[in-house]
Amino acid sequence: MGGRTVISERDVRDAKAQGRSVLSVPANAVVTPLALDTARSLGITLQPASQPVDDPSAPSSENPIVCIGSDHGGYAMKVEILKMLEQSGYQVVDVGTDSPQACDYPDFAYAVARLVADGKAGRGIMIDGVGVGSAIACNKVPGVRAACGYTEFAAWNARAHNDANVLTLGSRTMGIEVVHRIVKVFLTSDFEGGRHERRVSKMADIEERFLRR
Repeated sequence: MGGRTVISERDVRDAKAQGRSVLSVPANAVVTPLALDTARSLGITLQPASQPVDDPSAPSSENPIVCIGSDHGGYAMKVEILKMLEQSGYQVVDVGTDSPQACDYPDFAYAVARLVADGKAGRGIMIDGVGVGSAIACNKVPGVRAACGYTEFAAWNARAHNDANVLTLGSRTMGIEVVHRIVKVFLTSDFEGGRHERRVSKMADIEERFLRR
């Protein structure tokens, strides 16, 4: 692995044994799948080392507005996330849905993505049953880079390396406490630029080729 730090199951269990709830992960570290599963089961937060543990809950983008949406499967989780965001002082735009009655996730994914693409929101959050369908729908909107954040590390990587501006979540794949941590990481992590800037630019180039057709 070229000298890169590896975070293993043993590292996670050692942190738990020491009474720690947070394990710092270097930016270029490799986190094993078993370490991720163990951290989740033991309630250990894998915290990117470049992000302070007590980072204030505020958007790191210039636009402080967060837009959020869900389908019926994600409605209950959206209500809980809204409470957290409002208590943390975020400016939030809720695009719906407004009840647990059956509806179609692409409609609300599009509403979230459109606000971000138009610059009316700095970040977007969309929740459905699994999060994958909403990510696909959001990524159809030019200028949107949506990522399904299934762990805190994935959410951090989506921001730091991919400059993702929309987070999608699955209400049927994770609990609300884990989701709260994932949302906080996504909203407080910055794009690192550097070599990642070139790669994100190539994504935009691919998008532009198809827009010209």
